Amino acid sequence: MQATQLLQCLPSKKIIGTLPDQIKNIAIDSRGVEPKSIFICIKGYTVDGHDFAQNAVDQGATIIVTEKQLELSGDVTQVIVSDTNRALGLLSARFFDYPSTDLIMFGVTGTNGKTSVATMIENILLGLGVRSALKGTIGFNLNGILYESGNTTSDALSTQQMIFRAKAESCETMVMEVSSHGLVLGRVAGVDFDVAIFTNLTHDHLDFHGSMEEYGNAKGLLFSQLGQDLEKDKHAVLNADDEWSEKYAGLTPYPIWTYGLHNEDALFRAINCEYHDHHTYFDMVTPEGTFSVELQLLGEFNIYNALAATAALYCKGYKVQEIIEQLEQLKPVKGRMEQVSPKNFPIQIFVDYAHTPDAIEKAITAAMPYKKNKLIFLIGTGGNRDQLKRPDMAKKASAADYVILTTDDPRYEEYGSILSGLEKGMQHDQYRCIGDRAEAVRHAIEVAEPGDVILFAGKGHEDYQIIGNVKYPHSDAEIALAAAREKFNLPNR
Repeated sequence: MQATQLLQCLPSKKIIGTLPDQIKNIAIDSRGVEPKSIFICIKGYTVDGHDFAQNAVDQGATIIVTEKQLELSGDVTQVIVSDTNRALGLLSARFFDYPSTDLIMFGVTGTNGKTSVATMIENILLGLGVRSALKGTIGFNLNGILYESGNTTSDALSTQQMIFRAKAESCETMVMEVSSHGLVLGRVAGVDFDVAIFTNLTHDHLDFHGSMEEYGNAKGLLFSQLGQDLEKDKHAVLNADDEWSEKYAGLTPYPIWTYGLHNEDALFRAINCEYHDHHTYFDMVTPEGTFSVELQLLGEFNIYNALAATAALYCKGYKVQEIIEQLEQLKPVKGRMEQVSPKNFPIQIFVDYAHTPDAIEKAITAAMPYKKNKLIFLIGTGGNRDQLKRPDMAKKASAADYVILTTDDPRYEEYGSILSGLEKGMQHDQYRCIGDRAEAVRHAIEVAEPGDVILFAGKGHEDYQIIGNVKYPHSDAEIALAAAREKFNLPNR
């Protein structure tokens, strides 16, 4: 792309040096710089891209976008802007020629349920023969092939790269989990969403946002950023049982589609819900009539997720009956209330991603129908993160018969500090504090008896644990299954 054409999207800039003719790549990591690249200096939590500008030049960068003039050697042009994060969004979208405008884009935001709803939408689309991509917590799924990726909502450059790749692979649609961090930090800048979906809002990330009001306002950006061009076929899908939906409805002029279990005015509603060992039954009330649904997914929260996915697809022209036919074939999302124990096990073992008070409550409610003896619940929380939610997490976990308090990703925080914050919320004395998560998982198996249900919460699909700034291999499921096979003298397969 011509450098002058690319830089036109930056309204206010100071150029030091002569611009090259062509730019072949954009990078924010100096290790990924190629000849004729533009390198954007981004200030991160632990490193500052300005410190690596010379490395980028040495690798072949011909333009450095920076917030201050730098002392650099070599044939390089500096473009000085006030905010390199904002510049990253503008430049990335322009460099890849705004690929989201050529796809139907679904954006899912909320505290809990983003992964499940996004995965449901994509799997239904794939089942209907629609080429689709998904970006979320689990990774980047392109036409059914999963690739690893970073944060729930990747940086603006990676986001545009993935959308461009989806377009190049002839995808018609793309589904994205959109976090509050991603919205506030501009990681979805330049993404033109067609359908914005809200799951719920509960206590989380207050270490970043400061208050529930600011957290809620951050989520609302997804709806306000749908824009004002009513010639476009855009929609908002809102949880009628969550009070924040009323505010979000006021942030966009586009049609509002509501879903829920308790608000009788919801356009998509579940009634006559039944929860069984391996299936969930309900009747779905829709604008096309009432349909019976049999899910292979467990718990009330999955009914909410199914309603949200149905509403999101219906508003883009898909029929309710064809959506439900695909819904009924869906398997549990990896790490989301996923049963990992085989049928021959004397105990039932589930893993879930629940790491907020509300998600913990819902996970325990979903596990209760399986309990023949006692429910053992393990919960940990991350170090150097929101400490205010810790007592509330343990309070909700107290609904289980036996609770194990441990860590999630301790990072740089001491075990004792994390555990003491959780312990303050315990409502009974049937619990144990074990800082080492692997040891805590094995303890859960150690105290289990035939007929017990064990739910490991907080890590879900993740196969690592962050200690310091290093990722170490860790799988709740693998550790638990190995310990259970040894305890109950069961074969490996």
